[in-house]
Amino acid sequence: MTAEPLRVGNFSGFYGDRFDALREMLSGGDLDVLTGDYLAELTMLILARDRLKDPSAGYARTFLRQLEDTLGLAHEKGVRIVTNAGGLNPAGLTGAVRQLAGRLDIPVRVAHVEGDDLTARHPGSLAAHAYLGGFGIAECLRAGADVVVTGRVTDAALVTGPAAAHFGWKPSDHDRLAGAVVAGHVLECGTQATGGNYAFFAERDPRELRRPGFPLAEIHPDGSCVVTKHPGTGGFVDVGTVTAQLLYETGGARYAGPDVTARLDTVALTQDGPGRVRIEGVRGEAPPPTLKVGRNRLGGFRNEVVFVLTGLDIEAKAALVREQMGDALAASPPSEVRWDLARTDKPDADTEETASALLRLVVRDPDQRKVGRVLSGAAIELALAGYPGFHVVAPPGKGSPYGVFEDVYVPHGDVGHVAVLHDGRRITVDPPLDTAGLDAVPPPALPEPLPPGPTTRAPLGRVVGARSGDKGGDANVGVWARTDEAWRWVAHELTVERFRELIPEARELPVTRHALPNLRALNFVVEGILGEGVAAQARFDPQAKALGEWLRSRHADIPEVLL
Repeated sequence: MTAEPLRVGNFSGFYGDRFDALREMLSGGDLDVLTGDYLAELTMLILARDRLKDPSAGYARTFLRQLEDTLGLAHEKGVRIVTNAGGLNPAGLTGAVRQLAGRLDIPVRVAHVEGDDLTARHPGSLAAHAYLGGFGIAECLRAGADVVVTGRVTDAALVTGPAAAHFGWKPSDHDRLAGAVVAGHVLECGTQATGGNYAFFAERDPRELRRPGFPLAEIHPDGSCVVTKHPGTGGFVDVGTVTAQLLYETGGARYAGPDVTARLDTVALTQDGPGRVRIEGVRGEAPPPTLKVGRNRLGGFRNEVVFVLTGLDIEAKAALVREQMGDALAASPPSEVRWDLARTDKPDADTEETASALLRLVVRDPDQRKVGRVLSGAAIELALAGYPGFHVVAPPGKGSPYGVFEDVYVPHGDVGHVAVLHDGRRITVDPPLDTAGLDAVPPPALPEPLPPGPTTRAPLGRVVGARSGDKGGDANVGVWARTDEAWRWVAHELTVERFRELIPEARELPVTRHALPNLRALNFVVEGILGEGVAAQARFDPQAKALGEWLRSRHADIPEVLL
């Protein structure tokens, strides 16, 4: 086991991230490993549709184009690259990388991880993939791979694998693995750890945020790490940016994965100098006995039309068009019809756009005919027969297919996790010997509330930050305070009942609050707010990316000592 820290950087947080980031990270400073995360629930559906058209597809082609210009530099600097860009076809991408290396005459060893694809066991699925851990990646690296391609592994596995290989960790090293999981979770979304999507961005110099640098973590043998970035790059790293990313798309105190369950309630963050945040104290537990499988299937067909309502009598105009469209669709009604009126209009507005509201109609049905010409014809035929000032943002189309994402769970032993080495050898990765159920963590002690005092009506965002995201049909909203005094207030003020008052969409939905005092944070999980997931586009903000910012904009009676 080496005592030297492992420097792991990130160059991609999603399929479509900054193209030049791989070169920027290779040329910006010293690294041992570079990781690229390309996969998300929606991405798997996109790749599945690509594979339907071309069986040799199913991987992130962007990664190949990025390597064209950087593979030689990575080889020269001895930086290993680990990526899940293999998507649904890691073997296919591995072959393409080898061809590229041969054409460029660069002697690199390319390996891949497979076994996540369970689509054949789930009839009716476009893609069904288990979330694998990092020990297949570790086997590839231990055997000398320069590039490791995976399919659907957990995002954090891109970091736990290299760390396990570098330090010689075993599956029973739960605390060390949990520390690497936390580091991986901070790195996985790229610039979200260096000032991107940050609640308090307005406090920074705008020039600093134009082009945030990508993050890296200096991981130590005990699993602790320091999160930072290359010198001279944009953005910033502080306790706030790391806290925000730690809360992103998480649930309670137990953050479960295939290798280990990390206890987020044990994470300790400290500023370790300018642009450096130390993460330590993370405790780990045995992983759960099952693996998550993400299943994407075709949900049916979807169409929409957005009516523009301008000036006076907005509610009456909306009521008229709803009645007219209802009559037109009555003969063959779609299985789902949803109306949403966004009151973006302002009284006595000085532009036509700011005098207008938007009425959005979305229809869904298994039969494309019920959402195609029937809808478009009905909407367009109202052009001269509807409300005054009738027009739409764009003519509706013929209807498009939409996907549904579902979680299912299978025992570890039902999945054949295999590392396919650069020389063709295949190494089976055994399932963990120890597992443990995800029992609820007892509620932690909360701080003493602030003493009574004068208050001012103001937005919550004056004193708390937030970050939100999606997990299938659910959303989470992580809220954190930057001072002990603000934590004393928000820990008692922002109850589940208060959350539902501030976010009316959640009033009839199950909401769970998790307190994380070490982070001065609350994490709310709202079940079902996103319907059947992002691909179904059931909501204005289908991935709940701005749900936290909506919460911060809501007003509350805030103690004046905090303002």
